[in-house]
Amino acid sequence: MAAPTARTGRSGSLPHARLSDLEKMEGTGSWEAIEWTKHEPVSRTVSHGMSQFLLEAEEVIVEGYGVVLVNTDEAGALLVTNYRLLFVSEETRDIIALGTIPLAAIEKFNKIVMKQSSASRQSDKSSPRRLLQVFGKDMRIIVFGFRARTKQRRAIFDALIRWTRPARLWDLYAFTCGCSKYGGTNPKVRLLDEYFRLLGIDSTYYASDDMIEEGTFTLSNEWWRISGINSEYTLCATYPFALVFPKFITDDEVLQASTFRARCRLPVISWCHPGTGAVLARSSQPLVGLMMNMRSNADEKLVAALCTQFGGSKGGRRKLYIADARPRKNALANGAMGGGSESSANYFQSEIVFFGIDNIHAMRDSLARLREYLDTYGTTSSDGMSSFLRHGGWTWGGGNLSSMSASVSTLGDTGWLIHVQSVLAGSAWIAARIAKESASVLVHCSDGWDRTTQLVSLASLLLDPYYRTFNGFQALVEKDWLAFGHPFSDRVGMPTLSGSGNMPFELTRQSSAGSIYSSPGRQQSGSSTTQGPSSSHTQISNNYSPIFLQWVDCISQLLRMYPFAFEFSSMFLVDFLDSVLSCRFGNFLCNSEKERQQSGVYDACGCLWKYLADARASGGSAHVHYNIFYNPVKHEGPLLPPAAALAPTLWPQFHLRWACPEEVEDGDLEAKCRSMAKKLSELQVVKEVAERKTKETMLAMESLTRELRNEKQLSVSAMNLAKRATKENAAIKRVVQSLGCKIHFSSSGETTVDIDSHSRESPEQLTYSPSRRGSDATTQQSEKSDLSVSVTVMADNDVPSDPLSQICESLCPLRPRDGRCRWPEAGCAQLGSQFVGLKANFDAFDRLSIDDGYF
Repeated sequence: MAAPTARTGRSGSLPHARLSDLEKMEGTGSWEAIEWTKHEPVSRTVSHGMSQFLLEAEEVIVEGYGVVLVNTDEAGALLVTNYRLLFVSEETRDIIALGTIPLAAIEKFNKIVMKQSSASRQSDKSSPRRLLQVFGKDMRIIVFGFRARTKQRRAIFDALIRWTRPARLWDLYAFTCGCSKYGGTNPKVRLLDEYFRLLGIDSTYYASDDMIEEGTFTLSNEWWRISGINSEYTLCATYPFALVFPKFITDDEVLQASTFRARCRLPVISWCHPGTGAVLARSSQPLVGLMMNMRSNADEKLVAALCTQFGGSKGGRRKLYIADARPRKNALANGAMGGGSESSANYFQSEIVFFGIDNIHAMRDSLARLREYLDTYGTTSSDGMSSFLRHGGWTWGGGNLSSMSASVSTLGDTGWLIHVQSVLAGSAWIAARIAKESASVLVHCSDGWDRTTQLVSLASLLLDPYYRTFNGFQALVEKDWLAFGHPFSDRVGMPTLSGSGNMPFELTRQSSAGSIYSSPGRQQSGSSTTQGPSSSHTQISNNYSPIFLQWVDCISQLLRMYPFAFEFSSMFLVDFLDSVLSCRFGNFLCNSEKERQQSGVYDACGCLWKYLADARASGGSAHVHYNIFYNPVKHEGPLLPPAAALAPTLWPQFHLRWACPEEVEDGDLEAKCRSMAKKLSELQVVKEVAERKTKETMLAMESLTRELRNEKQLSVSAMNLAKRATKENAAIKRVVQSLGCKIHFSSSGETTVDIDSHSRESPEQLTYSPSRRGSDATTQQSEKSDLSVSVTVMADNDVPSDPLSQICESLCPLRPRDGRCRWPEAGCAQLGSQFVGLKANFDAFDRLSIDDGYF
């Protein structure tokens, strides 16, 4: 394969893959044939930013410009990459989901040329409509329109032929991308873990790669054992490496019994009840022959061993039901080819039941009719015309009740819902037999890998609540679908390992003069259009069938009936199914565990389960894959829906998402509840933030209150001291005034003393400033706490003659020995302190006329 060398969207290995500038310019602009004159010419700058839309290792093969998506009447660029068909809108520069589809999800595509007669056009010349019609396996039909006289449609058509079904398995995008980002663990280890859980093996045993290599995984319980007889896939190429059998059946007997079943798919245990010992087993049809008279003692012994003895007081052997998924007539017809069905006379205490489920071909045709119905009666169909306007509006708008009835009948004629109901009813019946009667059930169809897998896995999901969780769903799919050999490559329509490298590539071309739509309801009004020769390519084989899609559809029906029983949501099922159909990951490639091991899928490709787990982790519990109604306590036991409740409907999130997108969005109650829950969660976060801020504010207020209380206490203490000082100053003032002095206290802290002299001289003023007092006065102030009077006895000859000196000498306790006052150079004890010490001799006191009661 000549792989593209760059991701710029301009490389390729096919003819016409590299378009000239002239061709791109011719391919732009409006398409007059279908009257899209509103579209402006597409700028060539659309391709400049295409690399931002590409995934890891995704490379552009061919480009087309000026392409119109007929379904939505939108112009843009159409790219074919090694992974998908990519349509980017010219107006929004975004990927259009409807026009973007993985190459592996394309079932078939047609190249259509239609001409419009001149009667419906103003011009006498007619311009042909060049259409590319793409049918998807995911229920959509896409139509692209190309401008005439360009080779863009031819280039894209040839690229689709080459890349939708590559000749080799290793040419798939899953191998090109690798597993660097979504690497997974060994699925064999996970299968053993599930076996250990079913058999109740001691939790001290953990499955590992070393255990598989050494073959030490052959453990057992009271009734069942894990066998490694198929570890090299010599017993059965489509069975897993480890199988569960009754404990008392030897490997030699197993080997003998395998020859009596189609493709050696002998009866094995798929699920066992941990309490009652009842089992759910699976196999293929017995080779009884045309006369239904062939028998096998080893097979009969193995089947009989599935019916263990009842424990406790019941005693006796449990009953065995053999559920044949086919219609009875089909089972008898298979006898002509050596197959057939069992006889209850040959199997002890057994009963044969036929479920009447049709084969893979009926399912494929039914899904195709359903897709055609949805495209015909959808809001906007692939022909760009609303179902309300088709046939002049008489389909719905005209109120023609017979037309409405015809539409409902058309849905019934598809048969899809009937097939889904049959699978649901059969699975519910199996689950009821095991849960209610403690009986064992053996299920098979022809080969035991299609209808058998549907019934066994769906019945297990009904019986075991573990399978209704994310981890359990993964274990169920890996066990019953992947390990037990459902042929995914054949059913999905991908290359197989056996055909890689030698697969012939065929392209069928056919001509038709009718409409491009097969349904009568899709005929366009008028007769002004004719269709020229068309080229079509069907990239699927006759073995293609939507078996797995139908099983997932059944789960969606159960999810609708039991919304509290499932951990995962309907959107998880949609994303899971889209991932399977895209073949982006390696989990669902090839037809068996053996083929996946031989091709190295586990090491070379990414893991789907890791991809889905990372998606959930990125969104947390609010991710759309989580079921917001899930309540495991409500449905701890099995789900046993009654027959009246098994009335399936179309799965809106999957079946109607392309045909009626607005109706699906408006009717999705789960999405609305999820939105409300998200808003509630956001409000709770806001509430928590507000509560946290409120708490912080309260703490700050309490702290401020404490500080305010302390400040108040300090203020009260200061006020008390101030009051005390005021009283002391008043007392000092009265004492000094009694000595004939007047004291004035200013606001600046200065103190003025007026002393009256008995002579005619003017009164003298003595001014004191606290800032100039000495340290001695400060020391004396701090040592005295109460108002005190100190009296010093002095000699008569020491009494100064000056009146001012006499007063100071009588008041100042710091008078020096020489009798001279050093104020203001030195401190003054009398005027610099709040406390007054008085020194006076007795003669001075005798000369003062002071009432003793004054003190």
